Amino acid sequence: MSDLKEILQENSYMRQQQLIFADCDRYQRARVGTLLSIAAAVAGADYDARGLTYEKLYEMREVFLLSRIALRIHRCPKALRVVDVTTWEDGVKGAHMQRVYEITDPDGVLVSIRSDWILVDPVTRRIMRPGTFTARELRSCPKTIDAPETQKILLPHEGLEELGTRRVAWSDLDGNGHVYSGNYGDFVWDYLPADLQEQLPKEFFINYSKEATLGQELRMVGVRQENEYLMEGLGPEGVCFSARCVF
Repeated sequence: MSDLKEILQENSYMRQQQLIFADCDRYQRARVGTLLSIAAAVAGADYDARGLTYEKLYEMREVFLLSRIALRIHRCPKALRVVDVTTWEDGVKGAHMQRVYEITDPDGVLVSIRSDWILVDPVTRRIMRPGTFTARELRSCPKTIDAPETQKILLPHEGLEELGTRRVAWSDLDGNGHVYSGNYGDFVWDYLPADLQEQLPKEFFINYSKEATLGQELRMVGVRQENEYLMEGLGPEGVCFSARCVF
C-alpha cells in the first residue's frame, strides 16, 4: 500500500486516513464519534502544518474551542477504507469562526461537515471576538459544502426520558484533561434506544458547552421526536453537550 498523502495549500488542508476496526461500529461503519474526532484532529493538523501549533497559539493567547458541529452522511465510510479528509476555513459568523470539511473517496463525497469555533484567551478563559485573531488572516471556503448549518440545540422541558448516568473515566480524557470532543458521539450512541443504535443517521448535530472532567457524572436525558432523537448530558455545572440525531 502506498504512503498516505498530506497536502497543504493556501486555502485548504487534506490528509488521507485509513479507518481501522476500532473506528467503526459492529457493522464496520464509521461511528459518529469517529467523524467528530476526525473533524477536531484535522482542524488542528491544518494549523500545525502552517506552524500554528497549540503551543504557539497558547503563547499568543489565542486558542480555539470547538463549539458546534453539524454533519451530513451521504455514504458512510467503512472499515479499512482510505478516505481523503479536506478542510477549509470558512470565515466568521457572529461570535464563531467557521470551518468546513469533506470526507471523500474515489466515488465522491462521503460526509460533509460544518463546525463553529470560539476564540479564547487560554490564561483568563475569556472569549474573544473573531476580529481579534492575529495569527493569520482567516479565509473562506471557495466551494459549496453540502452540510447542514450548525444550530443551537434545545430540548423540550417536558417529556424527557431519564437515560441513566455516565461517569467520566480516564480513557474519556484528552491531553487537556477534559472529555475529548469526539467521545461525546460515543456517549450519545451508548444511550440511544436500541433500535436507533442500529441505524445510520442522515445528519448529526452537537453543541459543546461545559467541559466534563475525570470522575464527574453526567445525567443523560433525551426525547424521541418522529425521525429524530435529542439528548443532553448534564454535569455538575450544567449542560456539557446537547445532540440531535436525524434518521
